[in-house]
Amino acid sequence: MSGCISFCGNSSGLVNGSCSGLGCCHSAIPENTTNYNLNVQSIYTNGSGRTSGQSCGLGFIGETQAYNFSTLDFTNLTKRETVPLVLDWAVGNKTCKDAQKSMTSYLCKAANSSCSEPHGRGYICKCPPGYQGNPYLSDEHKDSCQDIDECKDLDRNPCNATATCTNTIGNYTCICPNGYEGDGRMPPGTGCSRKGQSKIMIIALGVCISLLILLVGSSLVYWVMQRRKLKKLKQKFFKQNGGLILERQLLNHKESVEPAKIFSAKELEKATNNYHKSRVLGQGGFGTVYKGVLPNGRVVTIKKSNVVDQSQIEQFINEMVVLTKIKHKNVVKLLGCCLETKVPLLVYEFITNGTLFEHIHDKNLSSLLSWEKRLKVALETAEALSYIHFETSMSIIHRDVKTTNILLDENYTAKISDFGASRLVPLDHTRLTTVVQGTLGYLDPEYFHTSQLTGKSDVYSFGVVIAELLTGEKALSMDRPESERNLAMYFVTAIKEDRLLQIIDDRILKEGNTEEIKEVANIAKKCLKVRGEDRPSMKQVTKELEGLRLSEKHSLKKVDPNTQQTEQLPNAPTHSLGIDVDIGTSSINTVVADDNMRNQVVKPTDNDAR
Repeated sequence: MSGCISFCGNSSGLVNGSCSGLGCCHSAIPENTTNYNLNVQSIYTNGSGRTSGQSCGLGFIGETQAYNFSTLDFTNLTKRETVPLVLDWAVGNKTCKDAQKSMTSYLCKAANSSCSEPHGRGYICKCPPGYQGNPYLSDEHKDSCQDIDECKDLDRNPCNATATCTNTIGNYTCICPNGYEGDGRMPPGTGCSRKGQSKIMIIALGVCISLLILLVGSSLVYWVMQRRKLKKLKQKFFKQNGGLILERQLLNHKESVEPAKIFSAKELEKATNNYHKSRVLGQGGFGTVYKGVLPNGRVVTIKKSNVVDQSQIEQFINEMVVLTKIKHKNVVKLLGCCLETKVPLLVYEFITNGTLFEHIHDKNLSSLLSWEKRLKVALETAEALSYIHFETSMSIIHRDVKTTNILLDENYTAKISDFGASRLVPLDHTRLTTVVQGTLGYLDPEYFHTSQLTGKSDVYSFGVVIAELLTGEKALSMDRPESERNLAMYFVTAIKEDRLLQIIDDRILKEGNTEEIKEVANIAKKCLKVRGEDRPSMKQVTKELEGLRLSEKHSLKKVDPNTQQTEQLPNAPTHSLGIDVDIGTSSINTVVADDNMRNQVVKPTDNDAR
């Protein structure tokens, strides 16, 4: 049984051509059904919940595609022509095998007819391929299954144009003319081709297949050789970059809580999406810095150096080992390196909040960098420099202290980064003679003239950082007047001429303590002494900043911008602004040198841990 139901209560929903239940519905007749009984019943609801048998419907059996519903059919359907009905039929209800047992009732009379059971019940008879006619008639009848002469059908000639078609009983042949060979049939046959041509085609096909195999084989061999070559190259770089030395050093330094990891080149390529440009965090004279994501989800910073001095590889490895042992909250942690590339790659922890340079010189960010935060950043940077100068197993001179190498996390905690220019100082030395290296504007003038590198060189650079924090100006800018281009010279000159408060960032003056600002400026002035021996050590600088920070935390009242006075606790230390300027003309001219000197001054030539 099958059926459907349609609703006719709302004529506005009726759609011409749609017989899906509104005004019209249809149901398929199950297969293998031998007889039909159509029943149409109309159910009318009179509003009380009871139904009435009043009939208002019309049903019929017909071929689905032959009827297209129209809203007009409600009035004139009975006047339409009849809808055609398509029937599948078969002989009896026996299978072919059972029917053939009784030759008298078996109806496939033609000798070459075939029997099939297409509907699962009964059978039908068919003429075989190459014959046409009525398979239910015996061979004596002219309309029985008769051979088809394919060659007479000129419109659908089954043979090639050069072949001769010959009809056979139930089939046909195509004969190629002299000088030709093949089956003569149209595709999918081979047709007719000149003798020998097929051999040429076979040879050509064989050659093509051979060449394809040779090409694939050569590509496979080339790929294998390239992989081996790449593997050997990685091994060469690994040894060349001191990988064996580093492995030995790491085994000898098992006391590290988290020893440095030696990453593979493939790991870092995957972490940086093959060093895609969207992963670049910054570029400088020493290399490019990328953001990477390791398989465990940890975000890291990957530094790819431009060049490395192969003669100083052992020194580089020693620095690697020392840097991995640095455990200080204000130093960016070195996690490991990759030595399988031409120049080593260094992997650091990722700091989320950008560089101090951005926070000072970006208008949107600088407004968030309060005086308290600036003093905190200065103290933490000093603590980190003091730590690497005095508290590591071998003293480390950073040699490139600047605001772009001081990173800030989400809590504005300062972290020194980029030890690419740093040098280790042996225990029995206080200074090193090196090729001058650093960044103009931050470069120690004494170091520039003498090539004698000491911890006081970092002190000078730190003084420039403090000057940047106080003034909001860049360390070196060609956009300023000539006398103000070098911030260190301009800052010290302003103190000498008692113009300090004129060059201090307005935002700091509005919220900061004037006396504290002067004290911090005085510390910067001492750091910017031309002679290194006149500068304080980073340990002394740290103590002075600690005292100021403690004083700032215990202040009862912040500065009044109108009176520029401050009220302090009775026992809080007080400081006076001492003016002690010691800067020579030759030193000034050296530091203010234009950017054309960068190629000579900044170019790295010695061992640099990038």
